[in-house]
Amino acid sequence: MAQENTSPGTPAPHPVPHAHSAGHAAPSVPPAEPTPATWGRVDEEGTVYVFTAEGERTVGVWQAGTPEEGLLHYARRFDDVRTEVELLETRLNSGAGDPKHALTSATQIRDGLGEAAVVGDLTALAARIEYVIGAAEKALAAVKQEREQARTAAIARKQALADEAEKIAADSTQWKVAGDRLRSILDEWKTVKGVDRKTDDELWKRFSKARESFNRRRGSHFAELDKQRASAKHRKEELIAEAEALSDSDDWGATAGRYKDLMAEWKAAGRAPKDSDEALWQRFRAAQDAFFARRSAVFSERDAEFAGNATRKEELLAEAEKIDAGANLETAKSALRRIQEQWDEIGKVPRERIRELDGRLKAVQDKVKSAEDSRWRRTDPEAQARAAQFRERVEQFEAQAEKARAAGDERRAKKADEQAAQWREWMKAAEAAVADR
Repeated sequence: MAQENTSPGTPAPHPVPHAHSAGHAAPSVPPAEPTPATWGRVDEEGTVYVFTAEGERTVGVWQAGTPEEGLLHYARRFDDVRTEVELLETRLNSGAGDPKHALTSATQIRDGLGEAAVVGDLTALAARIEYVIGAAEKALAAVKQEREQARTAAIARKQALADEAEKIAADSTQWKVAGDRLRSILDEWKTVKGVDRKTDDELWKRFSKARESFNRRRGSHFAELDKQRASAKHRKEELIAEAEALSDSDDWGATAGRYKDLMAEWKAAGRAPKDSDEALWQRFRAAQDAFFARRSAVFSERDAEFAGNATRKEELLAEAEKIDAGANLETAKSALRRIQEQWDEIGKVPRERIRELDGRLKAVQDKVKSAEDSRWRRTDPEAQARAAQFRERVEQFEAQAEKARAAGDERRAKKADEQAAQWREWMKAAEAAVADR
C-alpha cells in the first residue's frame, strides 16, 4: 500500500510489509533490527518516523548519531516489545502464566501501541497482540470455568459432609466411631477450598450445629450411663455382701441354689464403672469360690465315705445272697434281720449305687418272705377246714345217690351223682391249694 507523507518535505510513502495470520496459528512478527529501514526513516532534521497502514507517524528525534543508528535504536525498542508479547504468549501456552495478568499486559501494550516510540511492523505486532489477547481471554474463561466447576464440586462435597454430619448427629449411637468420623469430616472440611464465603458460612453452620447436637446427645448418653453404672455398682456391692455372708454356710444345697440366683442377679445388674467393675467381680467370685471349695472338700470326703459304705454293703450282699430259706426258714430270717441291722448301721452309699444295692437286698428279702408265705399257706386252718367241708359234702351226695338207686329212683340217683361230682372237683382244688403251700 502507498504511504502518504504526513509532514512537509517528507518523501513519498513507503509500503508497510507485514505477516498475516494463517489459520489458527499465531501471526508472525518479523524482527525490526535486521532491516530497520523497511519499517521507518529519519529525515534531515533527525525526526524519526515509523511506517503504518495509515501513513507515517513520528516516534521521536535522533541527534546522537547517524540516521541509521537512530533507526536501529528504535528498531531494537520494537523488538523489545515484540519479545515481551512473545513471552506473554509462551507463558500462556505453557500454562505457567497468569491469564489475567497476560490479558492486562497485552491490553496495555495494544492500547499504547499507537503512540509507542518504536520502528517495526506495527500491523503484524498489533495482530500478534490481538492473538495473545484472544488466547488470554480463552485461558481466563477456561480458568473461570475450572474455578466454577471446582467451586461447584467443593460446594457439593461440603454439602455431602454436612449431610453426613447431620445424619450422624440424628441417628448414630456408635459413639466412638461416630466421634472419630466427625473429626475426620472436620479435617477434610479444612482441605476443601474454593467455596464462596456466604455459601461456606451457611454450610459451616450446618456442620457445626450437627457436631454440637451429636456432642450433646453423646454427653447425655454417657451421663445416663454413668448414672446406671453407679446404680449397678451399688447393687453389686449388695450382692457381694450377701455372697460373702453365705461363704461360711454349711447348708450346701440351699446355699448353692442361692449363689446361682445371685449370679443371675449380678448379670442383670449391668456394668459398674470401668475402674471398679473388675474389682467388684473379683470380690464376688472370691466369696463363691470359698463356699464351693469348702463344699467340694466336704463332698470329696463324703464321697470317699460313701464309696467305703458301698464296699461294706457289697460284702453283706454276698453273705445275704447265700441264705437258703428253703432249708431252714427261721435261720434264714434270723440271718436276714442281722444283715438288715448292719445294712442300716453302715449308712449312705454313692447316689448312683443306691438302686443297684437296695435292689439286690430286696431280692433276698423277697425270697425269704416268699418262703414264709408258702409255709403259712400250707398250715392255714381255714384252708384245711374248707377242704374237709368239701369232702363231707361229697360223701353226703354219694350216700344220697346210693339210697335213691336202691329205691329204684334212677333220676334222683343221677342228680345226686352230679352234685357229688361237682363238690369233688371243689374238694380236689382245695386240697391241691393246701398241698402247694
